[in-house]
Amino acid sequence: MNRREMIKKTGAAAVGATVLGLPVGAMAQENSNSKKPTASKRLKVLAIGAHPDDPETCCGGTMCLLHDAGHEVVCVYLTRGEAGIAGKSHSEAAAIRVVESENACKVTGARHIFMSQVDGNTEVNLERYKEMRELIDRENPDIVMTHWPLDGHRDHAICGILVMDAWRRLDRRFKLFYFEAMSGTQSQMFHPTHWVNIEPVLERKHEACNCHVSQHMDEIYHWHKTMEHFRGLECRCEAAEAFAQHSDALPTLG
Repeated sequence: MNRREMIKKTGAAAVGATVLGLPVGAMAQENSNSKKPTASKRLKVLAIGAHPDDPETCCGGTMCLLHDAGHEVVCVYLTRGEAGIAGKSHSEAAAIRVVESENACKVTGARHIFMSQVDGNTEVNLERYKEMRELIDRENPDIVMTHWPLDGHRDHAICGILVMDAWRRLDRRFKLFYFEAMSGTQSQMFHPTHWVNIEPVLERKHEACNCHVSQHMDEIYHWHKTMEHFRGLECRCEAAEAFAQHSDALPTLG
């Protein structure tokens, strides 16, 4: 075995048959002849992003892998991207970006939900805390993926803070993972605890991202490709997405 083969084999072993703790390898094989997995093994994942395109660019590959394994994936958008298209009014931009998000969800296999906040004017207050908590409580997920709260983009940081508060107030009953967005310029001091090999679905992730035509992905996606490659190097594969799991475990006394 040459060095390259050894590295690729080690990377595949590191990823294993789970993604963020949910089964993918064995489950996908078990359900290869059936489009619907057994209810006891079908779990739910929420990917909560501040804007249309955030979940796709930050964890689109992981969403595809989990959907293909038979899990339910729900893509939640905090806003409709109202301020995201130059020269368009908020209502015009929202209409365009909602359609783009729906198209992207067809690619990833996710169900979509749009919340009521406004792009560029997101809020943290008691009403917004309640809104996020009630949505997550109603969906009752096993895993939530969202923005790293220490982010230079206010909407990203606010989204992460609202989800973190909901996690705590719902007794930490689901696993909480943060994803990164353009680390260095947006996500700050991001230190992953988990990596997901997205090589098998990389082209599909890019297809989902490219559904957001208004965002000129051909001009900005080079940053995300660099992140995919860098995280791939860390987990010994060609491309990966990285996550930081939130744990409030208390130190053991004794």
